[in-house]
Amino acid sequence: MPLSPDDLERYSRHILLREIGGPGQQKLQNARVLLIGAGGLGSPALLYLAAAGVGTLGVVDDDTVSLSNLQRQIAHGTSDTGRPKVESAAEAVRHINPGVQVVPHNHRLTPDNAEALIASYDVVLDGSDNFGTRYLASDAAFRAGRPLVMGWLGTMDGALTTLRPHENGPSGAPNPTYRCLFPEPPPEGAIPACAEAGVLGALAGIIGSMMALEAIRQIVGFGEDLTGRLLMVDARSWRFETLGYGWDPENPLNGEVSEAPIIASR
Repeated sequence: MPLSPDDLERYSRHILLREIGGPGQQKLQNARVLLIGAGGLGSPALLYLAAAGVGTLGVVDDDTVSLSNLQRQIAHGTSDTGRPKVESAAEAVRHINPGVQVVPHNHRLTPDNAEALIASYDVVLDGSDNFGTRYLASDAAFRAGRPLVMGWLGTMDGALTTLRPHENGPSGAPNPTYRCLFPEPPPEGAIPACAEAGVLGALAGIIGSMMALEAIRQIVGFGEDLTGRLLMVDARSWRFETLGYGWDPENPLNGEVSEAPIIASR
């Protein structure tokens, strides 16, 4: 569908960019993006993708809004307390850009639904807060052949990367999987949840916005993405570092061993 006169005005600052232009904006309009989690990372990512004109945004989350969320989860407001996050997030998107279609999935990502759900979108963003869901999302995205932008937060640090293990890299070897970066989850309780350790609210906005930018780059196709690179942000010192990582031939997804089953989220 061609861009309307209102679209041309709304997205004029994108269209002026050589890297996006009219063709890139139409790619965004035709794209379907799934966000896993409508929390600290999913909220800013969702809002910026809506503002950018991504045509369809799916949101999967089974949680409800609480007051303790509002310090960082900017897609929700005080009056949304007790509402399903997918509902208040959809309302926030419609307020920013009524031309964007929001598809709420008010349930958890599970081994039974993950692959089919992810396969129905073009790009996936994982802003979940536990290793079980991250492994589940990354395994399902690999099997569905979909790029996955993953972000996570510590108390005052965060990181993001892009996974495209269903494709080969420039060397001809497969791109790395999440299991190449983290072969095993840490022991239970080794990394405290934000409810126990705290989290810097504005940092969630930074990492979530960077996830949205990376998704836009995946859709439009410009610049160097984060495949095989882990971008780390330290809010204490304003230090940004990028760590390269590669394919592990012993990983169970696209390695030289048999495939591992999708593990259940917890």
